[in-house]
Amino acid sequence: MEQLTLGIIEKSKVKIIASSGHSFQIELVEKIGRDDIPKVIEVSEILAKKFGKKWLLGKNNINKYFNQDTLPFIARFKNEIIGYIIGVPLEYFKNESWARIDVNLNKNNTLYTYAFVMKEKYRKKGGYAKTLKRIFLNWAKKQKQIEYITGHVENGIHKNFSGQIEEVKVYEKWFDSKKPFIYYRRII
Repeated sequence: MEQLTLGIIEKSKVKIIASSGHSFQIELVEKIGRDDIPKVIEVSEILAKKFGKKWLLGKNNINKYFNQDTLPFIARFKNEIIGYIIGVPLEYFKNESWARIDVNLNKNNTLYTYAFVMKEKYRKKGGYAKTLKRIFLNWAKKQKQIEYITGHVENGIHKNFSGQIEEVKVYEKWFDSKKPFIYYRRII
């Protein structure tokens, strides 16, 4: 077990990107620390329940998504992690069949939205999820090489997105979900 903790710092290194007077803030995670790992894992359980254990973050894979090559943001309310969104270069998934259909694979111009999750009691309340997504998109726009954001969402959800959205492919089943999903591309 000792080997698993090598390279994990005690306290997360974050940059506060936005905050409100109501104890809400969005942080860009530069390096995830031991202090936040259990809280992030707890939030990831929401995705695991819906899509299967593959989506559960843990000590063995958390650094794959929370590192200097990805764009991970955490939402905190009263110092509690209530959600996160992670943008990952599409090239991370070059061995996945769904990624190989993307015309932008190997162009280093696309961020894949690996996960966007908010604790249920904070959804549609106070604009927390919307604020997190807006900050993620604005931050991605500032990255000169990034031209597109992609991701998989339940069929129909992408129609609520602002901006130019393209349906790349429909998946009748996405992992353990029983609902159809859309692989979408957004120009940023």
